[in-house]
Amino acid sequence: MPDKKSSPDSQVKYPSLPELTLRGMLLGILITAIFTASNVYLGLKVGLTFSSSIPAAVISMAVLRFCKNSNVLENNMVQTQASAAGTLSAIIFILPGLLMLGYWQGFPFWETLLLCACGGSMGVLFTIPLRRAMVVNSNLPYPEGRAAAEILKVGSQMRKAKAEGDKSGKSSGMKDIVSGTFVAGLFSLLSNGFHVASSEVSHWISLGKTSATQLPMGFSMALLGAGYLIGIASGIAIFVGTLLSWGVFVPYLTSVMTPEAGQAASEFAHSIWASKVRFIGAGCIGTAAVWTLLTLIKPVIDGVKMSIAAIRNNNTEEARALHHTDIDLDPKTTGIIFLIVLIGLFITFYSFVSGFNLPTSIALTYVVTGIVVALLMGFFVAAACGYMAGLIGTSASPISGIGILGIIVSSLVVLGLSKTFEVFDMPGGAMFSTAFAIFITSVIVSIAAISNDNLQDLKTGQLVGATPWKQQVALIIGSVVGAFAIAPVLNLLYQAYGFTGALPRPGMDPTQALGAPQATLMTTIAQGIFSSTLDWDYIIFGIFVGVAAIIIDRLLKRFSNNKLALPPLAIGMGIYLPPTLELPLVIGSIMGYFIHKKLAARAAVRSPGHEQEDVDECNHHGVLFASGLIVGESLMGVLIAMLIVLSVTSGGSENPLALVGPDFQPVADWIGALCFIGTIIYFIHHIFKTPFTPEDNDK
Repeated sequence: MPDKKSSPDSQVKYPSLPELTLRGMLLGILITAIFTASNVYLGLKVGLTFSSSIPAAVISMAVLRFCKNSNVLENNMVQTQASAAGTLSAIIFILPGLLMLGYWQGFPFWETLLLCACGGSMGVLFTIPLRRAMVVNSNLPYPEGRAAAEILKVGSQMRKAKAEGDKSGKSSGMKDIVSGTFVAGLFSLLSNGFHVASSEVSHWISLGKTSATQLPMGFSMALLGAGYLIGIASGIAIFVGTLLSWGVFVPYLTSVMTPEAGQAASEFAHSIWASKVRFIGAGCIGTAAVWTLLTLIKPVIDGVKMSIAAIRNNNTEEARALHHTDIDLDPKTTGIIFLIVLIGLFITFYSFVSGFNLPTSIALTYVVTGIVVALLMGFFVAAACGYMAGLIGTSASPISGIGILGIIVSSLVVLGLSKTFEVFDMPGGAMFSTAFAIFITSVIVSIAAISNDNLQDLKTGQLVGATPWKQQVALIIGSVVGAFAIAPVLNLLYQAYGFTGALPRPGMDPTQALGAPQATLMTTIAQGIFSSTLDWDYIIFGIFVGVAAIIIDRLLKRFSNNKLALPPLAIGMGIYLPPTLELPLVIGSIMGYFIHKKLAARAAVRSPGHEQEDVDECNHHGVLFASGLIVGESLMGVLIAMLIVLSVTSGGSENPLALVGPDFQPVADWIGALCFIGTIIYFIHHIFKTPFTPEDNDK
């Protein structure tokens, strides 16, 4: 059943306000280019990127407030367009593998551009039929989309109050956001900038001669805020996955395997998790994603029918105004864009394949097969990633896990082709086949990244009354702009540092090379498949774990009348993701659950007859504060990333703001823990100090 709080009719509608403006698009282009460059560097260095949607919304409000007639919908379009920077840069999780393999010696501009632009645009198109099923008629929380909407609405209310000369307290929502932003921004500066506070800490436990596990804790304020928004079911499911990973799988595998000579127990345990347990998580994610897609087939088909009906009814001005928040790109425009993307994919695939001098008929077979695999897998990952983004948010969504599934499917298909056409017998045939599988997966990852982001943006748009088709156009523009920026930045970083196992010049210091950990992993998987050395046991076991998770979730829902759930995808993510990312999400979700119960009990005493209004008002302040936590860490992450890029490219330090050295780490761990605990206490106090007057609520 549709969520009443998220149904189109309950949202604010602004049919007469300008949305997709020239000044907004130009601002979005500038933000996209800058954020893409920063994300590419951070992703290659540490394997993580930052979500650019919320920082873009804040920057847009700050800049466009000086322009006449700027509004919440225009700001929403800027953040929608610029959000492509935080997601399309996920291409770095796979594309550098072509250099590590030795097939490419650099990043060809036009091939890289077309690959990213076409993959990103296809990700937008694939989410069009998913919008109704996963945004409109879904109870998924979409934490970052919800946070962005709250920020945009509060900013709009403040602008309106200022214009009307109203100083009666309409800015109170902004005070909540500013409070959260200050707390998270300050901690991010202390931890990721000055390094005087730790952003995570792990205590390793020896369980025997070689067996070990860890008690991890992450101090991310943004993930704490996202956890508050995602709900208890997803939080508990992630925790179950974490317990399986570090309480069962890692201890068992480290007890039956032998570490390398001189390898520490903690290092051994981490390597077992990274090289074996994560594949269990990937298998679980893949199984849960297939199940999710099957459950979405009927809603997706119904959504397509409703969209077509809405377009047919859009013949009058009255209908257009009524349905503007429910109109996707029309089928004709979608078909034209789809055709252009197909042509672009054909050009870039043929350009790639023609470099190996295959007979024309065989080359065309590789091209057509590669495109078909990319599109079929692309729609599958679009649904899976959209669901994961709705479940726990874009920042924590495991794109690399989807990439693992993509490289496995692509490699198996290309392996069959290469054996059929005896390409393996040709000189360099094995390298070409491996490289082509990586190339196909790059398109799949681009689709996954943008679909992961687009549904989050569409949720924001739904909550502020935006027009879906205009958001879809904005994100296509963002994908193309981001694609223009990716190849030059990749080449610049490659020439400056090189990648692990791929140095552009002899004599370069390999310790300074960018790690690109995900690209290294996926290249290793592809090589393992083509050399028949990949250990499939863990992926297959992960599939069985996924099946068990689905069965348990169905039984819980059946016997609790849908009051209890354990989302299988969240369990898979709990196994796959680093535990220091998961624990803040879990803590935030549990904190939110008990806060809501306490609010309900308190409201029954202090607000008879207005219990739900009291709970909603207090919770609204909690949502705004949680949104502020996401904003603060995101903004500070952008600023620190830019400083790092500027420092490194000018020959400076990778930690330009650091005030202490490694010896300060034990103290930094305590400071980080105390700051995190203090934030939780302040968060709870901030919610419960909210006054409530029924008269104000009735106005």
